[in-house]
Amino acid sequence: MNHDDDDGREFRSVLLAVVLVVFVVVSVPAAQTFRARVDTVQVTVTVVDADGRLITGLTRDDFEILENDVPQTITQFTDQRVPVSLGVLLDASDSMRGQPIVDARGAVDRFVGGLLESGDEVFMAAFNHKPTLVAPWTQPPVMLRGRFDTFRPTGGTAIYDALVAAAPMFDHRIHTRAAMVVVSDGADTASDFTLRQAREILRRTDPFVYAIAIDAPGALASTRVNPEALRDITGQSGGYTEVVRAAEDLGPATERIANELNKQYMLGYVSSRPPADDWRAIRVKMKDRSYFTRARRGYYALRRIDP
Repeated sequence: MNHDDDDGREFRSVLLAVVLVVFVVVSVPAAQTFRARVDTVQVTVTVVDADGRLITGLTRDDFEILENDVPQTITQFTDQRVPVSLGVLLDASDSMRGQPIVDARGAVDRFVGGLLESGDEVFMAAFNHKPTLVAPWTQPPVMLRGRFDTFRPTGGTAIYDALVAAAPMFDHRIHTRAAMVVVSDGADTASDFTLRQAREILRRTDPFVYAIAIDAPGALASTRVNPEALRDITGQSGGYTEVVRAAEDLGPATERIANELNKQYMLGYVSSRPPADDWRAIRVKMKDRSYFTRARRGYYALRRIDP
């Protein structure tokens, strides 16, 4: 039996399950769904200066956290690199044929084989008009080198479906810190899910989402990558979207993501309000106003269901 095929079928079947989730999310009040107790709220934070340079060496006292504009007491803090659970989603649609897929494979192999640490865990997925799980959570990441080698680009581009299918993977990770990297060279042309639905589902997860958008000068206008749509997703998570002009630029782009993952802070606080099945906005501020932060913009504070 081919276990990779089984994993792929299971990954794609997530889409059907999430269709029902989306229906519930958009059709009924949040108080009726997804109940769980929130104790310590953990927030991963990137700090940069006005030129975008990463800032290290800060202390707990340099930060302020507000929940719904109410200051919170920071009870946990570390400036040390902690292991990360990371998902890699690679566009394998027809537009990636030839050198683009070769360059993308090389960048991913270097990312998992040389830029992450042995304590990290990674899963890999490819997507064209449907998502396919290439490798489940794997540790150390170096074991995943070459896993995209057998993929031959074909079909349309379903970025939103791939993100939706990947989201539940983070419910089974082993590390608190989480991230997802999406590489694509085209606009979404084949998803069943809309941008709004994908964004809403990802709001209920906590990984930083990074997107590398290949915007080749000769791309057709109708299928050219849409960086603004990707920024709509990555911005709310604390991640970012980077636009590169050629697949050969993917290597430096993934290096920048790895460098950021090495220099993040982790903060925690216990909310001053009990869980009430509501969405709560989070703002992380610096006492030094010349520094700027990126972190997830909020979370759902959901009540426990008593047995």
